[in-house]
Amino acid sequence: MSLRLRLLGRLAGLLAKPQMARVIDPDLARGAMERGAVLFFRMPPFVAALPLVLGGRPALSVRSGPAARGALVLHLHGGAHVAGGPRTHLAMMARFARLAGVEVILPDHRLAPEHPHPAALTDSLAVWDDLIARGHAPGQIVLSGDSAGGGLALSLLARLCARGTPPAGLIAFSPWTDLTGSGASIRENAATDPMLPAERLDEVARLYLGPHAANDPDASPLFAAFPGCPPVLLHCSQSEILRDDSLRMAERLRGFGAEVTVQSWPDALHVWHFFDGWVPEARAALSDAARAARRMLSLPDRQ
Repeated sequence: MSLRLRLLGRLAGLLAKPQMARVIDPDLARGAMERGAVLFFRMPPFVAALPLVLGGRPALSVRSGPAARGALVLHLHGGAHVAGGPRTHLAMMARFARLAGVEVILPDHRLAPEHPHPAALTDSLAVWDDLIARGHAPGQIVLSGDSAGGGLALSLLARLCARGTPPAGLIAFSPWTDLTGSGASIRENAATDPMLPAERLDEVARLYLGPHAANDPDASPLFAAFPGCPPVLLHCSQSEILRDDSLRMAERLRGFGAEVTVQSWPDALHVWHFFDGWVPEARAALSDAARAARRMLSLPDRQ
């Protein structure tokens, strides 16, 4: 672990985690995430972020440098299903777009509690269908997501597998896949996770679920089916409370014959990828994900 990551973890433990434990108003959570994105997430040079509408929802088309023609990454943002949006995730995904040499689509799906489950999944599926209607083949698209958006991407993947039209692959950063909160790491890592307060997880899940059960496969992809699943890459931190959401998700996917790679980092923050430009572990993780995306899209390795 680098000194920078160690210092970042301490700072998160002093500032971010206590704030997340206190904030119960979704509007305050949204404002805090937007301010954090401006203050801490570094934008690479030469970013083109063009607004568009997909599936009836606002979205951004993000490029940073040359992009392979026709290749897309559809990234579903995190924020515990109640916060976040294309702008909060623009810097991270612009860096990913630059490393992978692809266009990234960032849709603005609806948020809970105003729009509980299944609104976000409905929006994501509509975005996918619109991309296909515009001429993109499923094999030209990699799904990705972080945190709650990683779980949402996996829920979308299950729907697409059921249709027999899966994407080229899926990449998820610290995905939240089990809203029942049954993973052992939620208890084991409650003290070591420098970012997420374990005691708030069930409360936030209820905001998203509304009347639906926490084990609904559309909400908790850990319980979904994935016939004909494409390759999947999962990143997680060994010290985060959602560690087992990735590890158990990998076993679930392998049960359907999927090729799954899990990479875990010691003592990293939840979705540490945001901090590229601050800590070397973020660049290493984003670079690894970018190489995986190019392999999934059958693009040559970049020199």
